[in-house]
Amino acid sequence: MLTVLVVGGAALAVTLERGTRADGGGTATTTTTIAASSTTTAPPAMTPIGTYGVETTSLTVTVAGLPPTDNELPTTVWYPVTPSTPADHRTEHRRYPLLVFSEGFAQPVASYATLIEDWASAGFVVAGPTYPHTAPSTPTTLDRAPSELGHHPADLRAVITALLDADRTRGSTLSGKIDASEVGLVGQSDGGDVSLAVADSSCCRYSGIKAAAILSGAEYGYFGGQYFSAETPPGPPLLVVQGSDDTINPPVCSAQIYDAAAPPKYYLDLLGATHLGPYEDATSWQAVVAHVTTDFFDADLAGERGALTRMYHDGNVANVAQLTTGPTSPPATGICPTAPVTAESTPSSPATTTTG
Repeated sequence: MLTVLVVGGAALAVTLERGTRADGGGTATTTTTIAASSTTTAPPAMTPIGTYGVETTSLTVTVAGLPPTDNELPTTVWYPVTPSTPADHRTEHRRYPLLVFSEGFAQPVASYATLIEDWASAGFVVAGPTYPHTAPSTPTTLDRAPSELGHHPADLRAVITALLDADRTRGSTLSGKIDASEVGLVGQSDGGDVSLAVADSSCCRYSGIKAAAILSGAEYGYFGGQYFSAETPPGPPLLVVQGSDDTINPPVCSAQIYDAAAPPKYYLDLLGATHLGPYEDATSWQAVVAHVTTDFFDADLAGERGALTRMYHDGNVANVAQLTTGPTSPPATGICPTAPVTAESTPSSPATTTTG
């Protein structure tokens, strides 16, 4: 249930009953405040993967029912623009697919800016919320306890709702820019865990997700629910990306995701890559990640013909990356420490990991 109020053309307040929270806390109410802003930035100095200019705006999602240290999600939104004539004005009349990006623990969203700007330059609206206690720029302490991470899937769903409301709000910077029927998720490390839960776990699933890319993520047992359940409709197309030398999120975690998922699914093995470098640093791995993720979303969100063919080409680079589309992932050993408890595994406390 949504209640929308426009106040003086300057802000939008949204209240919704969003159902059972991921941490088992019953129903929750979300209030979102979106500042209407005409302030944008010039296209950043970069070599984009696409042809659009990129500008930014921001909003804050406030989640009722949580303590003040947990109830606000500052969110930066990158969106594509094309120059018009004269050059100091920009016009754009088409709607773009939406990607919501979730950052890793202790990693500010800005550290992924190169990847995010690439996606926006390729024709996607990309939102990057900062979850409570996850980034060093927040005014609260870092805290990876299950009690904190437990409500982040519900927070992600609230961010999606806020963005779609902003698209429908006259005077909002995002008004008319988002294709609500084409929503994708992408997340890295803990952000990948959150994205996967919202894409395809019975605890937290958002039915409107059309594609998900999980970058060095894992199934997270503390969210509850069941992943890839045979009792629910198949989830969205899935791209799993994993560094073969990642010791923070070991390859077995990504292998578990990929092997359990229904097709269409894709596994991008980054040969010799560690946990953060492929996503935050200017490396050959990052270039592959940028191209393959863009190809994936071009195919499954934008419906672009030829995108999958490009993805196979971009994902197979000698000594850098290998793209798998078969039923199982490359071999991986060990036990994923955060995976749901099974007869074969018992997850360890997630608080033992300090980054990701």
